[in-house]
Amino acid sequence: MSKVTVVGAGNVGATVAQYVAEKDLADVVLVDIVDGLPQGKALDMLEASPINIHDRNLTGSNDYADTKGSDIVVITAGIARKPGMNRDDLLKTNAKIVQDVAQQTVKHSPDAIFIVVTNPLDVMTYLTWKTTKLQPQKVIGMAGVLDSARFQTFIAMETGYSVEDVRAMVLGGHGDLMVPLTRFATVNGIPISELLSKDKINALVERTRDGGAEIVKYLKAGSAYYAPGASVSQMVEAILRDKNRLLPCAVYANGEYGLKDVYIGLPAVLGKGGLKKIVEIKLTSEEADALKQSATSIKENIDKMNELLVPAV
Repeated sequence: MSKVTVVGAGNVGATVAQYVAEKDLADVVLVDIVDGLPQGKALDMLEASPINIHDRNLTGSNDYADTKGSDIVVITAGIARKPGMNRDDLLKTNAKIVQDVAQQTVKHSPDAIFIVVTNPLDVMTYLTWKTTKLQPQKVIGMAGVLDSARFQTFIAMETGYSVEDVRAMVLGGHGDLMVPLTRFATVNGIPISELLSKDKINALVERTRDGGAEIVKYLKAGSAYYAPGASVSQMVEAILRDKNRLLPCAVYANGEYGLKDVYIGLPAVLGKGGLKKIVEIKLTSEEADALKQSATSIKENIDKMNELLVPAV
């Protein structure tokens, strides 16, 4: 019986737990430092199981010992940026949280595959890899799946066609420097350039880059969790069911696309064991430059994190 641990019982973590259980993928342990929070949410989800028809067990805990033997560990723990907090404060706080979570969970599940969701995502994935000392194939960041889903949603909304027929891929870091590959975006094989004007496509790209901020603006206090949770569950499913899904994920680049020693969104094949391979496609000079610019920004943030963390990773 597969076991998935989700660390962080906030909106994202709880939604991941719900999707994983309702898709009948694994038993779930939901962990949080707040006493009663993971227990209450897990019990609430468990009580929905007769309605949603699954026999997966959901357990809430404040003790990492309950995560022992997990096949996958999902890290959503961290804080959102608060008024008066600068980016360095956020980076330092979340780095300390993620570092502790990684240390605690890998101790109990040394063979687990880690999926990182905490922001800044690419940097936190790198930190998890360094902290766990696992092979990079077993530490993967969720971002490209979410960014691509947002791009696909906006294409469907603009064209009026079903999201079922829309395919798109977004590479690069999870932020302003993400790289939506517009020339590979299609509706049932038809390039979107045949269906939409260049201005419309550029507008969709900008909306995708601002996808998270747009939701924060509406919510005012909080951020997205339904789509991020669904994105993680798709990655979990690909790994546990060895589906060989080609998905854009934050993975460790060691020469691919001319990038080295950085976690960044690239086309990745997920299946048994985690990352099976990185697929290299021929990029235009403009796309390649944008990807390198994104990688440079991530590396700068990794350097900044190392300055803020004592001891550095």
